[in-house]
Amino acid sequence: MEHGTPTITIDFFGLPIMFDLSTSLMIVITCLVVFFVLFFMTRKLAVRPTGKPQVLVEALVNFVKGMISSNMAWKQGGKFHFMAITLIAFIFVANIIGIPFTIILPDADHTLWWKSPTADPTVTLTLAGLMIVLTHYYGVQARGLGTYVKSYFQPMWFMAPIKFIEEFTYNLTLGLRLYGNIYAGEILLLLLVSLITTGGVLGAVGGFIPLMVWQGFKLFISAIQAFIFVMLAMVYLSHKLSDDH
Repeated sequence: MEHGTPTITIDFFGLPIMFDLSTSLMIVITCLVVFFVLFFMTRKLAVRPTGKPQVLVEALVNFVKGMISSNMAWKQGGKFHFMAITLIAFIFVANIIGIPFTIILPDADHTLWWKSPTADPTVTLTLAGLMIVLTHYYGVQARGLGTYVKSYFQPMWFMAPIKFIEEFTYNLTLGLRLYGNIYAGEILLLLLVSLITTGGVLGAVGGFIPLMVWQGFKLFISAIQAFIFVMLAMVYLSHKLSDDH
């Protein structure tokens, strides 16, 4: 079944810019979920935590710290700690938010509203592009503009075009890997939901168990993809900060 996408187009000095309203809505909802969940889990901090919420947050903090420390010295990478925590929390919630249910309006286009925002390549490529830009920014900040640019022509000057192409492929692989995994999961969930809702009794019975199994598997995949995205971002950062780039 084909699903419509609610969009709005804004004219920006003669250039039409299209916004996917459902994706924009889900990004806002994801941000609110991450903010309020972490807020309520950390509002009663104690030196010796007695509740599970603080323990879980501390486990996440230490887990991300380990990811950073495995790629660069903590003195160098500590400033990326909160950025990495925010990134992994956002991506994980964005990956799983489309799992519980799907909202499709009963109109002629079967407009899809509720979905994982990371099932949209625009979102994942934007996240990847943002991280690549940040790696360049911090690389120049740490090593100086001259040294940083010179590193693209080392060890031989003719290596520069290959290194420039690598920067483009980093963005594609980082963003499309996340998009492909989440989008495939969303499509299968939609197919199973359609089977349950339109297949009668046999469809409901035959589709319910696979739906539950796939939701659990997609939860696992969502966590893995959030981990991979942040880990690769830290790897790219460590390469830009080091002199052997």
